[in-house]
Amino acid sequence: MRESGEYLFTSESVSEGHPDKVADRISDTVLDAFLAADPYARVACETLVTTNRIVLAGETRGPDTVTPDYLAHLARMAVHDIGYDQPGFSWKNAEVFCHLHAQSADIAKGVDAGGNKDEGAGDQGIMFGYACRETPELMPAPLFYAHLILRRISEMRRNRDKMVEGLQPDAKSQVTLRYVDGKPVGATSIVVSTQHDEGMEQAEIKRLLWPIVESSLPDGWMPTEREFYVNPTGQFVIGGPDGDCGLTGRKIIVDTYGGAAPHGGGAFSGKDPTKVDRSAAYGCRYLAKNVVAAGLAEKCTLQISYAIGVSHPLSVYVDLHGTGHGVDETRLETVLRDLMDLSPRGIREHLRLNRPIYAVTSAYGHFGREPDEEKGTFTWERTDLVPALKAALGR
Repeated sequence: MRESGEYLFTSESVSEGHPDKVADRISDTVLDAFLAADPYARVACETLVTTNRIVLAGETRGPDTVTPDYLAHLARMAVHDIGYDQPGFSWKNAEVFCHLHAQSADIAKGVDAGGNKDEGAGDQGIMFGYACRETPELMPAPLFYAHLILRRISEMRRNRDKMVEGLQPDAKSQVTLRYVDGKPVGATSIVVSTQHDEGMEQAEIKRLLWPIVESSLPDGWMPTEREFYVNPTGQFVIGGPDGDCGLTGRKIIVDTYGGAAPHGGGAFSGKDPTKVDRSAAYGCRYLAKNVVAAGLAEKCTLQISYAIGVSHPLSVYVDLHGTGHGVDETRLETVLRDLMDLSPRGIREHLRLNRPIYAVTSAYGHFGREPDEEKGTFTWERTDLVPALKAALGR
C-alpha cells in the first residue's frame, strides 16, 4: 500500500460457517487426526461440501488406525461444532465420502530424508510473509477488523447470546478503511452479510449488528449508517454448503493478509508441514513479524522459494518498503538465514509444527492470532527472535 497521500483499501473475511471454511475446517481436522496418531504422517486432504454431502479426497501416509469411518465421524463433529443442523446441511444427515489414498511414491522419494539427503520441500513454490504496524498484532488493519467483527458475532452465537438470536453460521464481512500518509484513520464503509432464520427483517438484523461492529472498531471509526451495509440482497436464509458449494483452499487471501501483501498462490488447510505452501508461509510470517517487532522497520515483506525435493531455499528476499530504520535489506536477508534454518525440517522444528494444532487455524486467519503456549498453537506469531535479531545487527 502507498506510503503517502490519501486512499481507500478494503479487505474481507468469512466466518467458519462459510462453505469454503467448512471445507478448510474438515481438511484440517483430518490433518490433526493423522498428526495425533503419528507426528510424521503425510497429509494432503481436500474437502468438498455441498447440499448434505461431504467429500474427502487427497493423499495420506499414516497409521491404519486412522480409518475412513473415523474420519467421517470427525467430519461430522466438525460440522456439528460449526453449528450446522439445517435441512440442507446437517451434521447428522450429510453423506460423507472418503476418497483419500496413499501418497505418491515419486513425491515421497523427493521429500523423505535418507542417507546423506535431508528432508526436501514437498513442492516447488514461492511463499510470502508480511507484518506492519497498523495494529498491535502487526497485521493490516482492514483484514484484522474484518476478522474481528465475524469472530465476535460467532462467539455470541455460540454462547447463545439473545442479541444475535436467529443468526446462523454462514457470514461474510468487508471493511474499507481510509488511509492518510500510509496510516488508517477510519472506516468509510462496512459490509456484513449473515445467514438468518426465516422471517427476520433486514432492518432488524442491521439494528442488532450495529453495536457489535461499532465496538469492534477503534473509537470514532464507525462509518455513517448509510455506509453500513447489512445483507444487501435483503434476505440470506439459504446459506452454508446448501447455498453454495465449498472447497478447501479457496480463501487464501482471507487466510493471509487481505490483499495487503503478495501471495504465492498455495493454500494451507489440509497440508502437513512438509508442504512448504504451509510451513514456509508460517516461517515467513514469523520472520517478518520479528523484524517489525524488533523496531527494524514499520513494514516487512519476506519471500522464500523452494524446489521439490530440495531442502534449502533457493532464494530469500526482504522488502522493507522504504520504512527501514537504518537496516540494509541485503544484510537482513543473510542474518535471517543465519538465525533460522529455513529448510522444511528446520522450520518444522523451530515452530514445532508436527502436532495436531491446525483445526483452529481454519477460520479467521492464520496470522495475527494469539500464540497459546499450553496448546502449542500459532507458534509463528511469537516474537522471541527479537533479541537475537537486534544482537546480530548490533542494536
